[in-house]
Amino acid sequence: MPRYKKFEKLLEPYHIGSVKTRNRMVRPGATTLFWHENELHMNNKVLVYHEAIAKGGIGLLMVEAVTIDYPQGTRFNRYRLDDDKYIQGLSELTEVIHKHGCPTFLSLWHTSPWEKEGWTFVSPGAWATESITPAAASPVSIKSVNDFHNVMPRELTIPEIEEIIDKFASAAVRAQKAGFDGVEINAASSHLLHNFLSSFWNRRQDAYGGSLENRARFLIEIIREIKKRLGQDFPISVIINFIEVGKIVGIEDNRFITPEQSIETARMLQEAGADALHVRNVWLGNHFTFLPDTLFYPEPIAPLKSFPAKFDWRRGGRGACAPMAAEIKKAVSIPIITVGGFEPAGCLPEADLGEKVLREGKADFIAINRGLMADPELPNKIAAGRLEDIVPCTRGHVCLFPGPTGTTRCRVNAAFGTGLPYEIEPAEKKKKVLVVGGGPAGMESARVAALRGHEVFLYDKGHMLGGLVPIASVVKGLQMEPLPAFIRYFKIQFKKLGVKVKLGQNVDAALIDKIKPDVVFVATGGKPVQLEIQGIKRRNVVDLLDMDWLLNTMIKFLGARFSRWLTKLYLPIGKRVVILGGAKHGCELAEFFTKRNRKVIMVDSGGEEALGEGIPFHLKNALFIWFEKNGVTVMHGVKYIEINDKGLVIINKEGDKQLLKADTIVPSLVLEPNLELFKALEGKVPEVYAIGDCREPNWIVDAVADGWRIARTL
Repeated sequence: MPRYKKFEKLLEPYHIGSVKTRNRMVRPGATTLFWHENELHMNNKVLVYHEAIAKGGIGLLMVEAVTIDYPQGTRFNRYRLDDDKYIQGLSELTEVIHKHGCPTFLSLWHTSPWEKEGWTFVSPGAWATESITPAAASPVSIKSVNDFHNVMPRELTIPEIEEIIDKFASAAVRAQKAGFDGVEINAASSHLLHNFLSSFWNRRQDAYGGSLENRARFLIEIIREIKKRLGQDFPISVIINFIEVGKIVGIEDNRFITPEQSIETARMLQEAGADALHVRNVWLGNHFTFLPDTLFYPEPIAPLKSFPAKFDWRRGGRGACAPMAAEIKKAVSIPIITVGGFEPAGCLPEADLGEKVLREGKADFIAINRGLMADPELPNKIAAGRLEDIVPCTRGHVCLFPGPTGTTRCRVNAAFGTGLPYEIEPAEKKKKVLVVGGGPAGMESARVAALRGHEVFLYDKGHMLGGLVPIASVVKGLQMEPLPAFIRYFKIQFKKLGVKVKLGQNVDAALIDKIKPDVVFVATGGKPVQLEIQGIKRRNVVDLLDMDWLLNTMIKFLGARFSRWLTKLYLPIGKRVVILGGAKHGCELAEFFTKRNRKVIMVDSGGEEALGEGIPFHLKNALFIWFEKNGVTVMHGVKYIEINDKGLVIINKEGDKQLLKADTIVPSLVLEPNLELFKALEGKVPEVYAIGDCREPNWIVDAVADGWRIARTL
């Protein structure tokens, strides 16, 4: 691998036990949900994704956790390893990883405290469930509206503990037989092994409870049993929580795992034979706080000055775990892994954050997960000094849950989850391609078509690329979702690939005749739907697109960040606002206006399921809790009667007529297909395709996928 001196430490080979890594970047054992528990062989989605990462130059590839105890310790969409019959399937995976000279570990865990039900994915939208009583160190539970681990567990017996130790060790043996170079034991988050380590959860009075040594006994015996069966040279990495934080559930942090206890636990794990430690943290009461950025949505989950001393909150979650890793590194001599928003990309701020952490001696490895979903070639691009070519992760969180096709997706990498090759192959015949519209679908189709070797022209009637993305950047903010980086990436790629971009120009018949394209992609976006409500044309009704000229002008000259700040000083919206529509766009507007000191009512004519539609459910839960705390009124099942000078008149779900007083009524954005140009061009050019919102209004992830899917076969 070529060396880029700015990232010399990141690119430096290192080791975990007897295994030498190609560099200090690790793909952690995070979830993809590409599996099914009944599979005995690797499906193409799994093979293609892992091969892309191995080929992309990662130093060490951790494969996500398998089920070692079925059904008690299972999670949906997991490969099983509780029987020898699953070894052959995993050997197919290690073969494609090793083919590219990449070492690989298999992650092992037990999730029993989580098990409200045994979840099994059957088909898109269909899940089979089997009731399973959770099991844990002790019968302790915390009720939280923003978590789904609220069922009281039963206490594991000592024979059951001994059986689970055997199951971990047996799974490790099978992993070695399948060709894995080591294993990773997940004793973090709120999994079973962490449950035993914590004095809050572990109230036992036997050999596995009480003192710190007793609480660590379960995990230590697993490590020792694996080493006993596989030898001291078979590496074991262990994930631990440095701290447990109780602020969300209103419990003092000193009742949970403390830094002092974690440091002592780390020493014991090293003594037991652990070859590396991966250091994280857990905030109780919210399952998804293993992603530090979720702690800041829609606002910081607690006052920043009250955050734990070793939690670095300064970048909205990026690099938050590094100070914790540094404390553990001081106490042990084995390698330390840290994780959390470290992916370098030329379009993102502080691209060298991971390098700084390594040079300062805070950790030995940087784990990168979502950055590799966005761009598996990330390590190779760093080595070549091509940071500007790294696809930036925009934190859309669509990678966490199965989408309409039953698989997880990536907003910026349409290949993820398809099972199709990630590489774009040159076309056999070069064509002249015209893309009409510079939104996500148009930009992706232009990029891919150019990679195929076609001559590409991109025209947009607006004066900026991105379609509605620049406005979304102002409304949504940049800390959670760095959408401007998404547009900057495309601008750079267009320049490198020779895409001819023309802004501020409509496409008409004369232009088509001038260019004479072989192919036209129509990506003109959807048409706004006009709500049929009496008074919808009144002056107190403000459509977001009516403000398009104002916001786009501000963004063009001032940038999205400064423009968003200016909206706190001036916004042509009254103090009392009613938003029509409670799906994703309506929710984003409600948050935006509330943060600008408006009194907001959000209403929807649909059922309760319509509220927050399109928002990943963990973010939706956090947002609606925030709405309640900040006085946002949310109503569903209403019928719109009329808009007058006093506000909106509705029939509420109870059947009563009601006036919602407001200075301004804001319809949330609802689009319908816009196929006029597409139909006009049919039969007039050899090939014409409608893509993105033009064809079917949806989200950014769908638009990008549309452009990629068609352009890659052009």
